[in-house]
Amino acid sequence: DPAKLQPLLETARGRFDVDSIEECDSTNTVLMRRGGEGAPSGSVLVADFQNAGRGRRGRSWMATPESGLMFSLLWRFNRALADLCGLSLTVGVAVAEALEGLGARGVGVKWPNDLLFQDAKLAGILVELTSDARGTLAIIGIGLNLKSPDGDLPQPACGLDDLLHPVPDRHILLAKILDTLAPTLDRFDAEGFAPLQARWQQYHVWQGRRVDILGDCAGKISGTCLGADRDGALLLSTP
Repeated sequence: DPAKLQPLLETARGRFDVDSIEECDSTNTVLMRRGGEGAPSGSVLVADFQNAGRGRRGRSWMATPESGLMFSLLWRFNRALADLCGLSLTVGVAVAEALEGLGARGVGVKWPNDLLFQDAKLAGILVELTSDARGTLAIIGIGLNLKSPDGDLPQPACGLDDLLHPVPDRHILLAKILDTLAPTLDRFDAEGFAPLQARWQQYHVWQGRRVDILGDCAGKISGTCLGADRDGALLLSTP
């Protein structure tokens, strides 16, 4: 309920125009279309159910209203498209800090767009970029598991109920995330990812671990993960 959400916003009150719908294909898709029609920066779309929710590299994202918080945020930047490297990492920092501010301990980030708890996926971020006459536009999709997903999943997953008892109301969660996102995105717009790098590294859960990089064309590359550089690119130590 957008009317219930607004009083819960603190420093970011007045910066977000929140809309809630019962069902759509994907909040990113709908908000991208609205952006093309002139929707302002700070537009937020929350959906109880997505029938074609998307993750990175075309993966699907499924959740029911009681088991997840799914929303997209439209944000307009003064930076060129090429200067938005590290945006998904920036968003990950903000979400991790918001959850930590609500009492969730042990939340970490994995390059480039996952939030983890004990190596299980807690949340995913999907950033899609475009530009129009008004500048550079980002659609930032966030899916947060409130309850641990059931079923046969391609990777371990968990829910906020593994960290917090009870899980906060979705209005409280969304307000805290938006309050944390606004100043973080402002700083990214002004200075890029570099000043946020150290904050991201503090949450990086695969620091110093052996990893495999699986590309679409190249073969597997193995090495030790060293986090991200000042542009948000992955750092890998190899022979």
